[in-house]
This record gives sequence, C-alpha cells and structure tokens, in this order.
Amino acid sequence: MEYAVLGGTGRKVSRLGYGGTIAGLKHYVHEFDPEDEKNKEILLEGIETAYGLGVTYFDTAAAYGDGVSERIFGEGLEKMPEDGIFLATKVSPGDAAQTRASLERSLKNLRRERIDLIQIHGTNYTDEMCDAMLGKNGMAEVLEKAKSEGLVRYIGFTIECQNPALYRFIRSGRFDVMQIEYNLMFQHPYDPSWGCGSLYDAESAKLGIAVMRTATSGIFQRWIQQANPANTFDYTPALIQLVLSNPLVDVALLGMRTAARVRSNVDIVNDAAHRIDLDAMHKRYPN
Repeated sequence: MEYAVLGGTGRKVSRLGYGGTIAGLKHYVHEFDPEDEKNKEILLEGIETAYGLGVTYFDTAAAYGDGVSERIFGEGLEKMPEDGIFLATKVSPGDAAQTRASLERSLKNLRRERIDLIQIHGTNYTDEMCDAMLGKNGMAEVLEKAKSEGLVRYIGFTIECQNPALYRFIRSGRFDVMQIEYNLMFQHPYDPSWGCGSLYDAESAKLGIAVMRTATSGIFQRWIQQANPANTFDYTPALIQLVLSNPLVDVALLGMRTAARVRSNVDIVNDAAHRIDLDAMHKRYPN
C-alpha cells in the first residue's frame, strides 16, 4: 500500500481511503441497503479486508444514514489498534449545542474515546454560514474545544464547490485537513498550467488533502454510455490513477462495499506504473 503524510498533521496514512457513504446511504449510485443484515456483513468483510491490505484511512459521517455508517465502521474497526488507523467523521452544520451533541454521538457510534479527524460536513457554504462557523461560539470554536479536551486530534472541513467560503476556511488557519471534490470531470481545484486552484492554496497552508468522488460517482461512466453506447472498457482504474497522479493529493477516497472491490482498488493503487505526468498532459505546446 502507498502512504503519504497528511499535511501538517505529520500522520502517515494510506493514499487509498475507505469512503463511508456507501455504508450508510441507501441505494447510493447502485441499489443497496446497508441496514440489511446480509449487506451489513458484506460491508464488515470489506472493512476487515481493507485494513488487512494496508488501508488505514477510514472516512464516514454522522449524516450517512443518520449514524448507520458510523455504527458499521465502529463495529468493523473496534478490534483494530487505534494507532493503526486514521478514523475521520463529520458533523453537519449547526449551532454550538448541536455540534457538541453530534460529536458525542459519533464517539459512541464509532466506539472510540477519541476520533482522529472531525470535519464540518457540507457541500456549499454561504458567506453568512461561514461567518457563523468561524465566529464566536461557532462550529470551529466548538471543535477546537473538543480538540483541547482530547476528544479529537484534528479538525477539517468538506466542501463540493469552489466558492469564497472554501478559501476563507483555508486561510483561517483553524483547520488541519480539507476534503474536496476532485476528479476527471471536476478539475477546478487544480490547474497545473497556471499553478492555481484550491489544492495549491491548501498545500501552501499545510493542510492535509483528501478528495471525494475519485471515480466521478458514476458521472463519467454515464457520459461514456451516452457518447459511445457500445463501449465495454472499464475506465475506473484510469480515473483513480489520474487522481493519485496528483502530487498534492494525500488521500483518494473510494466507496468500497465488497471485499472484492477493496482488493481491486488496492491493486490499482499499488500499480504505480500507470500513473501519469499531469504537467506533461496539460502542455499545449509539447516540444
């Protein structure tokens, strides 16, 4: 397994991250109910397989099935040594009391006394939301207090768009990790032609960088099906390798329901020969 240092945290983590959306949300991308007992066993086997193959980064959220994903992760990771995994979860936007209650519930769901990373969980933040989160008695302050109490080691945020709030979070100096959307279909965060984008800003701020929707959550595949209905090629390995080829990306998150899918993704990550030179790819006037 390939590992990277997660920004300024100094923690060594697997570049392949186990994404918990599929362990909580019903019928996400494909039909699947994680609360079905047989499906739950499939997920637990996948988690155990991932750990056995060297995956150490596990990412979930309170909002994934109203705690379902956290509880499955808690059960699946309970016997794993705490210093052998990096466990991340998220708290949805709310006031101080809601934030604290969500964190305490997550600790219970995950069967841990301390979580490695707690992230503000969002897709898009308005200026007003950002003001509240970074202001007095805001979410950042509540999570910083939890950090000082030893309930969490690091604080982060997730966001799916590239708006002013993203850059305010980066420049605030109050976060350790950023999780954003970045893939073949969504390359806004990284423009190597000009050296600009939020990945560069986060790297300069020494934030750890995790990316979601690594394989485009099926969007690229649906476009290929429309553009070339007869296509039979599996682009998944290439999509994953594209993201892992970015030197600024510490962790690429992937949803992995089955042990077979875990093994397949681990094989892809271990196949470094298929990485590409992104700088060369973006050249408009190659020599």
